[in-house]
Amino acid sequence: MILNQEQLSFFKVNGYIILPKILDPDLCEKARDLLWSSLPKETNIKREDSSTHVGPFIENDLEEDVTNLRQGYKWQLRSIGTDQLMIDLVYSEALQQIAEELLGKDTLVKPKVGGKTMGQHGAAWPGGPVDPALDNEGARGIYATLPYGDKEKEPDFCHSDGHPFNLSLVGLIDDVLPNGGAFKVWPGSHKRLYPTFQMQYDQPRIAYYEHLPSYKGIIQSEAYEEEIKKVMEDTKPVDCCGSEGDVVLWHHRLAHMAGHNYSNKMRLAVLGDFIKKDLDENRAKPPQDNMWQDWSEDLNTAPETYSDEMARSQKLID
Repeated sequence: MILNQEQLSFFKVNGYIILPKILDPDLCEKARDLLWSSLPKETNIKREDSSTHVGPFIENDLEEDVTNLRQGYKWQLRSIGTDQLMIDLVYSEALQQIAEELLGKDTLVKPKVGGKTMGQHGAAWPGGPVDPALDNEGARGIYATLPYGDKEKEPDFCHSDGHPFNLSLVGLIDDVLPNGGAFKVWPGSHKRLYPTFQMQYDQPRIAYYEHLPSYKGIIQSEAYEEEIKKVMEDTKPVDCCGSEGDVVLWHHRLAHMAGHNYSNKMRLAVLGDFIKKDLDENRAKPPQDNMWQDWSEDLNTAPETYSDEMARSQKLID
């Protein structure tokens, strides 16, 4: 076992676990190189000049292709999601073992080197997001958030992901400062949101019609809308900032967001999902009385208690 019982317990209660220095530092460096090498030579933003990293992207640097999106303060390189480098980085033996310790041994769909990547089909619906589950056989990609500079402060606003998956990962491929755009999570929200869904690993969608634009894409229940509003009101989010190589694993129903970047440094991260082989047969089933019934035995038997030291290591308390 890589995870200890207290880590399992913490994940069970809070829906996330931060693992320090799990990513290979050499691969992190190569991933950063890969991101910067994807830029055309004539762009204004330059790797060696941090003053050009402050967002938003100027018009000349914009890219609407969702496989290498540069828009506003977001830079999302998805076209490399099944490169050998990305598979080795995001789905290392250690990370796959950890995922199996949570989800069950020999249960995972393996990523495919050279396989299909996220974004090849474009947006999930006109004007909507890209679906990470649509023909994606590897990592979601490298996601960067430019520094906001003088942009006015914005409130946090969490959401949960709509596509079917079991467990997800955000890994830092460079140091990220507090309030520097790191992944933010709302601890314990997975337990509160899970029963508000019609399906345990998926959710209903409504077709897009140009002449009927009011409703499109994912449909949330009234119970979900009420509960996530309460979560934002009563739960303090955790800023998963940290060092190169740190990883946060999170439950598929956990409320989260990409943090606002008020630092002077670009936020660089890799994202990927872990999917079980039985996801298709289980995704449309209703939420279960035991939300962990198809997770590992070790997780099911883990007590829902942990030390203050553990909570402190997870940024839950000071």
